[in-house]
Amino acid sequence: MSDLPPAGSHIHLTAICGVGMASLAGLLKARGYRVTGSDQNIYPPMSTYLADTGINVLAGFRAEHLVPRPDLVVIGNAVSRNNPEAEAVLNQGIDYISFPQALGRFLIGARSSLVVAGTHGKTTTCALAAWVLTSAGLDPGFFVGGVPLNFASGWNAGTGEHVVLEGDEYDSAFFDKGPKFLHYRPRHVILTSVEFDHADIYRDLDHVKSAFAKLVDIIPADGSLVVCSDYPDAVTLSRAVKAPSVTYGESGDWTAQNVKFDQGRSFFEPCFKGRSEGLIEAAVIGLHNVKNALAVYAMGRTMGIASAKLRDGFSTFKGVRRRQEVRGEKRGVTVIDDFAHHPTAVRETIDAVRGAYAGRRLWAIFEPRSNTSKRNVFANEFAAALALADQTIVASVYQPERVPEDQRLSVQDLVGKINRIGGAGRALTIADSAAIAEHVARHSRAGDVLLVMSNGGFDAVHDKILKALAG
Repeated sequence: MSDLPPAGSHIHLTAICGVGMASLAGLLKARGYRVTGSDQNIYPPMSTYLADTGINVLAGFRAEHLVPRPDLVVIGNAVSRNNPEAEAVLNQGIDYISFPQALGRFLIGARSSLVVAGTHGKTTTCALAAWVLTSAGLDPGFFVGGVPLNFASGWNAGTGEHVVLEGDEYDSAFFDKGPKFLHYRPRHVILTSVEFDHADIYRDLDHVKSAFAKLVDIIPADGSLVVCSDYPDAVTLSRAVKAPSVTYGESGDWTAQNVKFDQGRSFFEPCFKGRSEGLIEAAVIGLHNVKNALAVYAMGRTMGIASAKLRDGFSTFKGVRRRQEVRGEKRGVTVIDDFAHHPTAVRETIDAVRGAYAGRRLWAIFEPRSNTSKRNVFANEFAAALALADQTIVASVYQPERVPEDQRLSVQDLVGKINRIGGAGRALTIADSAAIAEHVARHSRAGDVLLVMSNGGFDAVHDKILKALAG
């Protein structure tokens, strides 16, 4: 790690308020660097985290934010080539790297990395793996694209030989269009799923598969791959790996048997080729999260960790902020926040919440915000998923001007599809968060569960709903 800047160097992060970038800022500050950052979308929880960490966040993007001249600039993947700070970096010859390059340099180093990749479930699976290894006494470094509730933040330098990382397939930066996970030097990989996503940068499913194929290809022969058998494309890709591999899922080498749910917890027996390794209690809800837990258990055993050392971490896992996180309850109405923004994730999250709150009326409140959900490519799939709720509210498309009109999701058409599937009156569209809160306060009743889904701040709709219910 001789290429590291000396302690006390000034590192500036452009687009610091992304979940990953904010966590990186915390890591760099803890490493002894002077950290500043800038962003145009400054909202909780990351703005709160940065303030608590004592990192100065400058509003907007301006060349003067790079005065005095920083020693290094980390440029987030949301930053375009014509960003004023990017222009200043290039014009002035300031050293710069991408976010995943920074993780490789400042966190991974020469250690062994465990990368959790896939279209769905990365954050929860990665957080769970970090906690299970920590509970096993291995003190791993980790970097999670969220805030695990077992830890103070989404990162930890750790002193152990392992680093657990969430491996995103999104591109790295405007100057590096390859997937982030290619910078993480993976020795061990959990591949949770492969489906079409990120329609703004991937043409189709084959294009997505080509990114994951590159990840599989760089796993060394002394590493390992644990892949979900429920996704045929993931299994096909795994056949090219040079390292040993095992599958998990409904029909994999590893299966979860005798699954039961009770009081917000799951119980299952991890079985390798039909042989049970005893009962695991996991503090997660939903069948998809049981599979995520199974993936972590399978990887732990593949890495040679004894079952007894793995067991405690599952039962004491507290989850991840914004993943089925209960934000509050007023007038007997429970408000839950979730990051779901792909139709598969929306469907699985609705199923999980309904199972955890059986017999209660379930509202799905959805914001089309991600670059995929703002497009009409998955309109039918979103309609089928959202129709599983008893009541559905769809907000306006976030920043619709960023999507070509012929590709843009029509919220009115989506609501019509939901009502044709689930019955008239099941869904409606309400443009903004204040109006959503007012509608919910007027029409919800004690016992209702409100599941809010967005991959962004959703204009603090959760807080507005709770305030409206209290009033």
